Amino acid sequence: MFDPSQADVRRFFCETWRKHRAREPLTPLEAMALDWILVHPEYHADLGSVEQALVADYGVDTGRTNPFLHLSMHLAISEQLSIDHPNGIRAAHERLARRLGSAHTAAHEIMECLGETVWRAQRERSTPDGQAYLDCILRRAAG
Repeated sequence: MFDPSQADVRRFFCETWRKHRAREPLTPLEAMALDWILVHPEYHADLGSVEQALVADYGVDTGRTNPFLHLSMHLAISEQLSIDHPNGIRAAHERLARRLGSAHTAAHEIMECLGETVWRAQRERSTPDGQAYLDCILRRAAG
């Protein structure tokens, strides 16, 4: 299983941003990541220097959102939607996007569910509960 380090993730997003600005071809995964980078211009400066990205601290006490974590979660959700896994997430996302009027806002709602699911699995030292994750999304979609 692919398990990138923090540095790998930061390099990936910085390199994607660099390639986009240099008008170089992107891999399919980079193109998917770029879609989210473009929706988040507040992170562009964070992606401008690999060296700075590798040493940047986004701890809770800094009061800043970690752009690499945020973009990684967007990318994970996009991949889940593309293969409809867990089964039903695509329809739940569409329903949530209709209710909220925005696919991006819906992704942020799903991100809350994803974060909760991962946190719970870490706390319980178990695998993430896909059904609980989907149920969380469905509750948000129902309003």
